Amino acid sequence: MQRLIDRMKELLADGTVQRVLGWKQGDLGYNPEPHYFNSAEELDEFIYDGFCGANLSKYMIKGSELEGKTLVLLKPCDTYSFNQLIKEHRVDREKAYIIGVGCKGKLDIEKIKAQGIKGITAVKGAEISGDCDELTVETVYGEKKVAYKDAMLERCHVCKGKEHKIYDELLLDSVDTCDGDRFECVDELDSLTPEEKFNFFRKELSKCIRCNACRNVCPACSCRKCVFDSNKFDSAQKANVDPFEESMFHIIRAFHVAGRCTDCGECSRVCPQGIPLHLFNRKFIKDINEFYGEFIAGEDAETKGPLTDFTLDDIEPGERR
Repeated sequence: MQRLIDRMKELLADGTVQRVLGWKQGDLGYNPEPHYFNSAEELDEFIYDGFCGANLSKYMIKGSELEGKTLVLLKPCDTYSFNQLIKEHRVDREKAYIIGVGCKGKLDIEKIKAQGIKGITAVKGAEISGDCDELTVETVYGEKKVAYKDAMLERCHVCKGKEHKIYDELLLDSVDTCDGDRFECVDELDSLTPEEKFNFFRKELSKCIRCNACRNVCPACSCRKCVFDSNKFDSAQKANVDPFEESMFHIIRAFHVAGRCTDCGECSRVCPQGIPLHLFNRKFIKDINEFYGEFIAGEDAETKGPLTDFTLDDIEPGERR
């Protein structure tokens, strides 16, 4: 990682960039947080390891408004989101210097806790470099060993690939982590009866506390004004009045990002209630692929999405294939 830090300092020193958008240590060793570094000295707090799961693309909306170029670190999956934001004129490509950083899968502390490990104080082996395939979890009860792959985020098991779709230079190597079928979870849902499907989502969404974390982190939710911040219709309240309003928030959001969601999984990653929100979006992605032909949002910054384009072969409203 020192090579990455040295390169960022070089680009700051020669004036190529005015700041760095990366990650710094959070209040615990396994929750790094996005941060703007404005000097080489500040980079002493920089960190990049397996817990740096945050997609920094959306933060470049602010970065595009700042003077000069911002160096932004993007993992392979993040570059899809950045391309999509370029397509929607939400970020300025000329204001970004993109270093594509390698990835060997991002870690989820909840996956570790789910293995019965309590009292966690630190996690070793999360470094991005090296061939370590095992984590050492330090707890108040002693050390525990966990396989790296068993602690990865769900999205990393169905990774679209380790190819950066946009960058100025690449640093650090990646490791292929895909060992699952991206749409298997959707197929399982589709096998349910309408009533069973409704009950599944109703149960999951009943956990929602309307913290808005999913909306705030989502690169596709980049509107300057959001209906759910409006006091005119009482939609800005944090608590839901009834089950209808509880579901409405997530259903409207899912429709809003349909055809634009890059399946980065940030919504599920940040949900404090553990709701599998990515299932909504992945269902739309699968249907769009079936109705309009395979399409990957953010694969480039030019191609029009199937829901914002028209061809004579488009499926007719109400038609199912």
